[in-house]
Amino acid sequence: MQRYDSKMWFSIIFHAYSRGILRKLRPSIVFMTIYATAICVVVIEYFELPFKSTTQVHSILSIVLGLFLVFRMNSAYERWWEGRSQWGLMVNDSRNLAQKLSALLPKDDQDNRLFFKTMLGNFPFALKEHLRQGVKFEEIENPGSDEIMSAIKKANNVPNVILTLIYARIQTLFNKKEITGEQLIVIDTELHQYSSIQGACERIKNTPIPYSYSMYIKKFIFIFVITLPFGFVTSFGYFTILIVLMLFYVLVSIELIAEEIEDPFGHDINDLPTDQLADKIRKDVVEIFSVGEA
Repeated sequence: MQRYDSKMWFSIIFHAYSRGILRKLRPSIVFMTIYATAICVVVIEYFELPFKSTTQVHSILSIVLGLFLVFRMNSAYERWWEGRSQWGLMVNDSRNLAQKLSALLPKDDQDNRLFFKTMLGNFPFALKEHLRQGVKFEEIENPGSDEIMSAIKKANNVPNVILTLIYARIQTLFNKKEITGEQLIVIDTELHQYSSIQGACERIKNTPIPYSYSMYIKKFIFIFVITLPFGFVTSFGYFTILIVLMLFYVLVSIELIAEEIEDPFGHDINDLPTDQLADKIRKDVVEIFSVGEA
């Protein structure tokens, strides 16, 4: 995720991200330049077509297209913000659960303290990569048991297995009467929130914008832009090329940005800073348990 100062206008206007968008659109821009130029040359130099260009039709269509794009951006941003909210909940719940467990577990119970400290820190690292292309096991720390690490590495859904192992260890503590029923209920509430966060993130990741909506908005943009030269050519001449390219860049850039932020868990510049958040959670958990051991 790109950090920036919203007051620094020039640094934002000339940021390298704009050049990245241009690189993505380069083939389409070349095509539109050739197409608009060809229309202008044919109409202006070779034929005197019996029509006068007008932007009235495009003005009407632009209202509809604007509504489509607003809805498209709002839908994509809602997915981005929900993802950020879920990770914000994870930060809070990790701290709350670490504080409770650190206070409940005896200082001399190093095995359990190491287990929970490590596994609570492992969960966000497992989840962020689970939402991408697969877990990086070099980021998963050993909780003091090779058997547990083996179970984690064999898992298809690593975050789910980590939560299962945490639940199992909590139940073992309850069976040994090391925590009470009331404490078990409190801890279960926190762990349930972890499952809810994982499910919400998986829903965002695995449920894209409906295909028909995405298809028709792209068709609408294409038809709108491809007919623009006919609306400007007899009024603006060769300036039509610049006008068409500018409108094409604006409209298609909006769609590209929406495509990028609707899946907020990747590595794009506008995606969520899940790497930093996972690292922050691990450091906070370690610090909380360190205070409890002091």
